[in-house]
Amino acid sequence: MKRHERMNALLELLGDRGRVDVEEAATALEVSAATMRRDMDALAEQQLLTRTRGGAVLSSVAYDLPIRYKHAHRSAEKEAVAKAAARLVEQGDVVGLSGGTTTTAIARVLATRPDLAKAGPQPLLTIVTNSLNIANELAVRPQIKIVLTGGVAHSRSFELVGPFSELVLQQISIDIAFIGANGVDPVMGITVHDEAEARVNRLMAERARRAVVVADSSKIGERCFARVGDADVFDTLITDGGAKETTRREFADRGLKVVTARPSTGE
Repeated sequence: MKRHERMNALLELLGDRGRVDVEEAATALEVSAATMRRDMDALAEQQLLTRTRGGAVLSSVAYDLPIRYKHAHRSAEKEAVAKAAARLVEQGDVVGLSGGTTTTAIARVLATRPDLAKAGPQPLLTIVTNSLNIANELAVRPQIKIVLTGGVAHSRSFELVGPFSELVLQQISIDIAFIGANGVDPVMGITVHDEAEARVNRLMAERARRAVVVADSSKIGERCFARVGDADVFDTLITDGGAKETTRREFADRGLKVVTARPSTGE
């Protein structure tokens, strides 16, 4: 892993956990503790994290990490999941996308799919999203109609949340919704860090004829603060091949269909 990729991965780890110690981060990124200390010091100089005794926490200016840094971490797995998700979308569908790096990858795959890229008098796809960065990326695609929910922008995820978001979602119908997650546990279900995001994500899923959880295997088995739902809302989980077979069976036993996406060579 190149240094810039490693530093991106460290920032994503901090984005998920809020704080990490040197040994924990070194183990997760498979480098020495000395290398990790140097990386943390370099990022601290850029004010992207704050060094603590033995580790680091997110800096107060790290609000833009989702766009600037998170895309590089586990990119092959996220792309595989995105391609598998995009195959479920048909021309003319209304597609819901929550915020997150995996759903952003789905948006990019859909934006470049040949059958959805043809110019015409009417949009070939409608995207409903509460993600500012997804809307920003897709706004230049005339073949895609963008519906951006209102709401208050969350500083870490760039997601719009709150009663304005909910008001819009309550008035629409979605064919298929792809919801990202910070944790996907067989018992706890789908979870995220923030309760306001959880509420909007659940409502988006409930407004869809079909709701799909998209998460790379690093999220499998993790539990976060706020629960979005389980098989009561979702019917499918798309993840990569890193998820254990026993865990996939647990999800299946609880009513979730599990789709395993394979990176590039299998795509």
